[in-house]
Amino acid sequence: MSDYEEICSFCHRTEGVAGKMLKMSDAMCICMDCLQRSTDMINQSPYKDMLNMDPSMFMNFPNDVEFPEMLRADGKLEDKEQTENAEADDADADSEDEKKENGPGKPKGTFFLNLNDLMGGGMNPRTKVKKRKPGEKKVPIIKLEDIPAPHKLKAQLDEYVIGQEEAKKILSVAVYNHYKRVATDTMDEIEIEKSNILMLGPTGCGKTYLVKTLAKLLNVPLAIADATALTEAGYIGDDIESVVSKLLAAADNDVDKAESGIIFVDEIDKLAKKPNSNHRDVSGESVQQGMLKLLEGAEIEVPIGATSKNAMVPMTTVNTRNILFICGGAFPDLEEVIKARITKQAGIGFNSELKDKYDKDKTLLHKVTTEDIKKYGMIPEFVGRLPIICPLDSLDEEALVKILKEPKNAILKQYQKLLALDEVDLVFDDSALAAIARKASKRDTGARALRAIIEEFMLDIMYEIPKDDNIGRVTITGDYIDGKGGPKVEIRG
Repeated sequence: MSDYEEICSFCHRTEGVAGKMLKMSDAMCICMDCLQRSTDMINQSPYKDMLNMDPSMFMNFPNDVEFPEMLRADGKLEDKEQTENAEADDADADSEDEKKENGPGKPKGTFFLNLNDLMGGGMNPRTKVKKRKPGEKKVPIIKLEDIPAPHKLKAQLDEYVIGQEEAKKILSVAVYNHYKRVATDTMDEIEIEKSNILMLGPTGCGKTYLVKTLAKLLNVPLAIADATALTEAGYIGDDIESVVSKLLAAADNDVDKAESGIIFVDEIDKLAKKPNSNHRDVSGESVQQGMLKLLEGAEIEVPIGATSKNAMVPMTTVNTRNILFICGGAFPDLEEVIKARITKQAGIGFNSELKDKYDKDKTLLHKVTTEDIKKYGMIPEFVGRLPIICPLDSLDEEALVKILKEPKNAILKQYQKLLALDEVDLVFDDSALAAIARKASKRDTGARALRAIIEEFMLDIMYEIPKDDNIGRVTITGDYIDGKGGPKVEIRG
């Protein structure tokens, strides 16, 4: 028996809602309500005499479901025994020539229609949802003894993420407390509330990478959604429930597993209220209001395998009470809001402060408060449901050099592995690493600039090396990065 619920190919209701299904083929089912409506339509059709319904077309019918009584063309109920006797008499009356004309196994006058072809082929298996066993106690996907302590979780993050010490500490404690709450799920008098997280940091500082690494270490389903594509219900774009639909797909359409996953909503700062706007903001403040029920925890109807609700998409119910929401954004110009708040003293006189006092402060985001985020354009109800604020630092040249060589999947290690497949050693000296970090720092796009710079000067090397099998080692120098020379090439032997 399949672990997935069948879905009616006509009304798109699941087996748990519509009841037992009549299996027409491997990829097509019909519920009893749709079957009865189809029969009623045939009886009311002016061409009903042309349709001689043949029970053999209903294949793989479950034994534990009572088949509705057959309706004759005149709308009267037909006795089952009389129907079987009539079919037997008709079969005896057919001649050999008529059987050859109609074909083997096709009764005389039967109208055949391949409903599977009519519906456009088989149903996508990802649109099916796993059955939920009623009455059985839900088993959490992560056990209490399997949850790593915060210091262990941070130590694992240190292997993949360079810097961001405070952010890793905040995330480790928040995730540890959340999954303790999910694993126990038995609060007698004191119920622990869910603590969602808001991550602030410039582009390329590692917000998405931190969340991906956390989900991989905990082995829980993760969905990453882009807030810029979300719109209010009824407008072109993705519905707000589509973020939960992505998590359901990441959990292999297992609702119980999805209800303990992580949803990362990126570019959340793009939902800020537009100042001095007279038109309806369907992709800003309205989306913030629509996300309130998701963040707090509620049972919502989620489309399966789609990004919006409509009559042709099957639905299922997901409870977001135990789903951890992490919202991240670059929040450009938020530093200006923070500086305006902390420099309220007089502009001249003994207590005055220079306006550019905090311009070079790399840790300015650590002074952020909820009032600053509200002033930026996020509504108070939305900010209140994200109690944990996790600021991230911008990356300096020293951090960029470490990112190049220290993580498990460092960028340099990836290129060294690529050339190792051609039996060539790739070496970067210290001057080259410093030159790469210096160029990346000027681009002001964080760690993303590193790969773009390496791709530029590695292009000719990757192109020329496969030509000559005698090359054994290539050394990248700082002069080559700065355009003052070439790489050092060593021949084998």
